[in-house]
Amino acid sequence: MLFAHDTECSLIAAAALVNTDGTDGEGLPDVAALDAFFVAHSYSGRHEHTEAELESVRELRPRLRRIWHADTDEIVRIVNGLLREHNALPQLITHDDEPYHIHAVPRDAPLATRMAVEAAMAIADLVRSGELSRLRTCERPGCDDVLVDLSKNRSRRFCDASCGNRAAVSAYRARKAAAAQR
Repeated sequence: MLFAHDTECSLIAAAALVNTDGTDGEGLPDVAALDAFFVAHSYSGRHEHTEAELESVRELRPRLRRIWHADTDEIVRIVNGLLREHNALPQLITHDDEPYHIHAVPRDAPLATRMAVEAAMAIADLVRSGELSRLRTCERPGCDDVLVDLSKNRSRRFCDASCGNRAAVSAYRARKAAAAQR
C-alpha cells in the first residue's frame, strides 16, 4: 500500500466518478446507477436516492476531471476551493469496523459534498507527497478515461483491462500487417 487505505479508496472512486462522464455515454444515467456506484465504492453515510442528488454528483465530475489535466498550482486551487466551499474540518473517526481514518465533513452531509471533500483530501495527499504523476489518462487512442496508478513501479497505462486488451490487439495487428508488407 502506497497511501492510507482511505486515500487510495477515494482516489479510485474519484477516477471512477470522472469516468462516468466519458465518451461511452452517461455512466450515471439514473438514481439506480448512483446507488450502485455508492455501494461499489463503499461510501457510507447519507444517501437520498433522488434525482437532485444524482444531478449534484454529476455536476462534480468536470471539476474533478480538471485535476487530471492541470498543473500543480491549478490542482491546489481546485482542491483548496473544494475544501473551502464545503467547510471541510478533518477529523479522525472510526465506523463500520473500519480503522481510524479521516473524514472532513459529517456523515450526514450531502453525498456530492462528501465525494468532493474525500476526493480533495486524497488529491491533497498526492500533492503533499509529490505523487501527482500517478494521475494519468488512459494511453489507448480514443479513450479519454482517467486513472490512478497505484502500482509500486508506476507502470499502469490503461484505465482498465479492456483498454489494455484493445491496445494489445491493435499492436499485434499492426505488427502482422507490417510483417505482411515485407
